[in-house]
Amino acid sequence: MPGQTVLSVEGLSVKFSHSDRPLTAVSEIDFELARGETLAIVGESGCGKSLTALALLGLIPTPGRIEGRAIRLEGRDILGLQGEAMRRLRGNRIAMIFQEPMTALNPVLTIGEQIVEAIREHEDVSSVDARKRAIGLLDRVRIPDPRRRFDDYPHRLSGGMRQRAMIAIALACSPAVLVADEPTTALDVTIQAQILELIDELKRETGTAVVLITHDLGVVAGYADRVLVMYAGRKVEERTTHDLLEAPLHPYTRGLIAARPRIGTRAGFRERLTEIPGIVPSLRDMPAGCRFAPRCPIATEACRLAPPPLIPVGAGGSVACLRIEDSRVSKPPADYSSAY
Repeated sequence: MPGQTVLSVEGLSVKFSHSDRPLTAVSEIDFELARGETLAIVGESGCGKSLTALALLGLIPTPGRIEGRAIRLEGRDILGLQGEAMRRLRGNRIAMIFQEPMTALNPVLTIGEQIVEAIREHEDVSSVDARKRAIGLLDRVRIPDPRRRFDDYPHRLSGGMRQRAMIAIALACSPAVLVADEPTTALDVTIQAQILELIDELKRETGTAVVLITHDLGVVAGYADRVLVMYAGRKVEERTTHDLLEAPLHPYTRGLIAARPRIGTRAGFRERLTEIPGIVPSLRDMPAGCRFAPRCPIATEACRLAPPPLIPVGAGGSVACLRIEDSRVSKPPADYSSAY
């Protein structure tokens, strides 16, 4: 069961310098993460999910910059840490699994060397002891014949085994927080399930908290305790997984759920996938009010004038919508597009 808070994020923003004005890609994100808890961050491509993940580890490249009130990791504010101070934490108390292991792994070092490097970077252990731990980690993430695989280069491993190796590197120093940025994107369905089960099992064994970046609501339903929905760089809804999937309140969340592929037919015909009309707005052309208003089926003029505040709902949940009462009255329509 989730326990004490290990990560607290307050007012996190990511901005990029531009010729005439800064462009805000992530705006005022708040959330907390408890020991042993999985928080899923969901949304369409371009909504700021991955930038949020990278910001937690201080990995936003120039000309980007990270702003906010605080990012507290195990009670310590790490917002603004740079250089050696951040390197001591990254890979130690907070670690990341990237989308594509083939680009994240070093092609000229063996898998074993990369795990040993992660261990010895943060702990004063001998190369012999680090090697033993690395082989144990490979075994723990279920890579067959770990002693032999220790000396393999990344290109010799399958996609699934490369991702397992990435997980072994991320877990090398038993981090308090593991950030998984779409960790199954390039894998087939069977391997996806195995990787997600592995992350969930290791989380239960170690108590590590997980931030899971995904666009797959099926993954959310199976592995997340809570869900944070982002749209155009802002949080629009955050609730427990059960509450959000059972009765979503924000029109965007309702649209995402309605757009999931469904098995079955209607009147003997294949059903067309439901879609949310329009696209995520450009950073250079963000709406003045609710950023979802141009695509929203229930938006009013008031929605277009000013950003909606986050309204508390349920047990620790929140929704940024002026039409929340209209969202409470029904579940998402079977055909979301019919509301337009």
